[in-house]
Amino acid sequence: MSIPVPPHGQARAGQPSRTGQGPRRRDRHGRGMRGPVAPPQVPLAVSRAESFDDLVRESIGRLERRWPQLAGVEFAVQEVPRTDSGDLPEGAGYVPLGRVSEARGDRPDRIVVYRRPVEIRTRGREERALLVHEVVVEQVAELLGLSPESVDPRYGED
Repeated sequence: MSIPVPPHGQARAGQPSRTGQGPRRRDRHGRGMRGPVAPPQVPLAVSRAESFDDLVRESIGRLERRWPQLAGVEFAVQEVPRTDSGDLPEGAGYVPLGRVSEARGDRPDRIVVYRRPVEIRTRGREERALLVHEVVVEQVAELLGLSPESVDPRYGED
């Protein structure tokens, strides 16, 4: 017994017509994952930059409890130091991980942490969190004119 095959371009029973089309191909448009992999509060949905910002916020939060005067300090994260703004000292031979700008006029004291140089020097989230905290502590110590150990007694502990 043979099954009748319709002529090219005609549909079999229960299949849509494909008149004028070549060989049948699989439609891949719109296939696969159709929504977010995870809800926004799950770490999978957080970018590396957002995760880095969270590490800086956590570090600041730990220090602000001990040093309330940090509430008036502006903290920022930049990708890399800019050469045109004086962030990179000429002939220094190194890339800074952070910088302090003291208040000028109506601009408050400002501490900047550079994301890419910190990420390059670390392998995992825990190591990155430790280095971010050390950078923030060092910059706060410079701003307050204190030693990093007096700003955070756990500074330098691994």
